[in-house]
Amino acid sequence: MPVQHVGRPLKRVEDPKLITGSDPYVNDVRLANALTMAVVRSSHAHAEITRLDTAAAARVPGVVAVVTGKDVNAEIGVIHCPLPDQAFDIVNREGHVILAEGRVRHVGEPVAVVVAETAAAAADGARAVIVDYTPLPAVVEAEAALRKGSPLLYPRHGTNLAIGLKREQGNVDAAFKSAAEVVELTMVSQRVIPFAMEPRACSAVWDARAGKLTVWGDTQVPHRMRDEIAERLKIEPAKVHLLTARVGGGFGAKVPVYPEDFLVPMLARRLGRPVRWAATRQEDVQATGHGRDMTCHLRLASDAHGRILALDARIVGNVGYCMYHVGPLLPALCGQMITGCYDIQTARVEVVAAYTNTMGTVPYRGAGRPEATYFIERGMNALAARLGLDPTEVRKRNFIAADRFPYTTMMGNVYDSGDYSGTLDHALTKAGYATLRRERDEARKAGRLVGIGLASYVEICGFEDDEVSDVVVSDDGRVTVLTGSASHGQGHETSYAQLVADELQVPIEMVTVVHGDTERVRNGVGTFGSRSMARGGMHALGNARQVKDKAIAVAATLLEAAAADVVLDDGRFKVRGVPDRGVTWKQVAAASKGALVARQDLKGAGTLFPFGSHVAVVEVDRDTGHVRIVKYVSVDDSGFLVNPLLAQGQVHGGLAQGIGQALWEGAAFDEGGQLITSTLMDYALPKSEDLPSFENDHTRTLSPRTTLGVKGIGESATIGSTPAIANAVVDALAPLGVGHLDLPLAPGKIWDAIRRARK
Repeated sequence: MPVQHVGRPLKRVEDPKLITGSDPYVNDVRLANALTMAVVRSSHAHAEITRLDTAAAARVPGVVAVVTGKDVNAEIGVIHCPLPDQAFDIVNREGHVILAEGRVRHVGEPVAVVVAETAAAAADGARAVIVDYTPLPAVVEAEAALRKGSPLLYPRHGTNLAIGLKREQGNVDAAFKSAAEVVELTMVSQRVIPFAMEPRACSAVWDARAGKLTVWGDTQVPHRMRDEIAERLKIEPAKVHLLTARVGGGFGAKVPVYPEDFLVPMLARRLGRPVRWAATRQEDVQATGHGRDMTCHLRLASDAHGRILALDARIVGNVGYCMYHVGPLLPALCGQMITGCYDIQTARVEVVAAYTNTMGTVPYRGAGRPEATYFIERGMNALAARLGLDPTEVRKRNFIAADRFPYTTMMGNVYDSGDYSGTLDHALTKAGYATLRRERDEARKAGRLVGIGLASYVEICGFEDDEVSDVVVSDDGRVTVLTGSASHGQGHETSYAQLVADELQVPIEMVTVVHGDTERVRNGVGTFGSRSMARGGMHALGNARQVKDKAIAVAATLLEAAAADVVLDDGRFKVRGVPDRGVTWKQVAAASKGALVARQDLKGAGTLFPFGSHVAVVEVDRDTGHVRIVKYVSVDDSGFLVNPLLAQGQVHGGLAQGIGQALWEGAAFDEGGQLITSTLMDYALPKSEDLPSFENDHTRTLSPRTTLGVKGIGESATIGSTPAIANAVVDALAPLGVGHLDLPLAPGKIWDAIRRARK
């Protein structure tokens, strides 16, 4: 029998090049005679531009061009959020231009660009651009922005309200009136900054003779970036060749196409020379989309046994200075998922989002689902505390039963499959929950602040059913998969090869996966929302099956047999019942004359809903407020795992980001709208020494909507970990009477809560 690769924890074939530095990132691509672009950015959060003088910059040695909004905005046009107005009840739509004109609305907004022979000359030229501002009052918090009298970003609207929607099912008010218990909690999922390893970058070359652009961009959506550049520069998409090179992390923030991504190819065409740009770390922090930034006012009504009768949630989102990309969708997505794993059909969900003088919010790992899970899971713990029940009991009494799938939520999502109680039980057993509770209680008697946190989550993923994953067999039998699902660290080159190698019964070394190249891959959607395996991978598998059927037909001709009698066995095509009669893949490929190709645009069957339960144990230092993670157990259910090792890598990375938000990370602004966490000296990312050795496991509840029952794993751990840690810290502080603290749970905040509790 051939070696089975699917389901095995194979190491990534991508890694040798990555760890030896032989795979280029955007900035590593060598371009002869290239110019460098530098960006002049607003130093104010809100101001009128009263003077913009580029004369001195143009005289700086080495400067080739200085460009302002009046030079480019008319050609590019206004960039609008791609979401339809019908997605909301209220919309005050505002897009953004490439370079600000007249007014700036956040620190770091591009005002002008300088192109020069060297990076140093470009930076000198940018410093020489004179911009005079008349400062205006700024507002950086969404709830403050919605108050009467707040500074208006777009005065013609008379409000900073960007979007609004309200959904209600059942008699919510009556349920609250009849409830035995009502808990109310206001929670903040703070603004975070993606901080990918590789800051954004873009390079471009214009071939005037061919009328063709070649662009290198660190994007998660190469074909969409190609199409948007082509549309704005009025070039046929086929005349734009977009390559991603390697991408040093994206986490959703590299889904949008940013102003610099249009400016670089535009200037390469205008100037007739290659142009490159790479953000400094501070630029990347200021002008790459931010994540989260939502507040939830949550009320839960329950009977005396903890069964939830109704939910009432008001979610307030901060979309930043405009409707940036799909940022306005994220508060709405949070509202869609606010009922979580629970059978709550009587509910009222209101979502509003405000414009503020901050960078736009964009998808960030989980995008709306981590916020929803944090809100409902903190609410479940608050309800358990009110009733004096174990947090596990409140969850189990409200879980959607395993025999009720597919399950339609009050917000209209149709969950595909699940066994929430089974996965929670598995997590509790793996963690030794009863022992942990006993040890926690003994520690409390000794005066130590030890806490246990639980979180159960469900997420929505696998957005957009389409994806291109063509399969082509060359004359020598080698196989190429050409996928539009471009990797930025997920391991497509390994996992997709596993699927195709097994289906075609060829050595995995014979399979090459091509992505991130719009000239070789004919189309694609991209990589985001934990969709890669469910879409790119399953479509590759589907096309591989079609190739196999074609190969069997060719083999039948060579073997002078009926196709129905030919089987692929142990890597050879054989006549059923006559094991000695057979041909090899190489023979079949050579005889096929290039016909072993499948380029079917396959379709998925709807969104997917992975789930899981996490258990965290922490100890809080009474004297410093420092949180030490004692134990962390995650059990995630993403259906069938094609490569468990890659899944574990996704879990580890996701845990680091979710725990980082819980304990350390947070974008902070002063009253004037200055981002005061704009460097790694100010913004606290988790370090390896801050994190324990995680204990990870999986249950496997297959989805009926994908070929192998796969779901998604890329965002799961981020979604489950933030509330698990938050619940653990609050549990540790519970003996002091602390019922809630806002994120991040930094030492100073905890120390202050302990100090106030002592008074």
